Amino acid sequence: MPEDLSIKVRNELYKKKMRHAELAKLLGISGPYLSDILNGKRTGPKAQEHVKHIQKILNI
Repeated sequence: MPEDLSIKVRNELYKKKMRHAELAKLLGISGPYLSDILNGKRTGPKAQEHVKHIQKILNI
């Protein structure tokens, strides 16, 4: 995930007063896996699907 998108995700979580764990639960993934996606450690097709869902959930 590009760093600017990662920053947007973190900013939106803050604005919506949503915790990292809540977003992970909405996506049906673990917190550490979400963290890996946000930090660019997971970039495969499945991770890209999760990125699309993250963008949809947070409206970014």
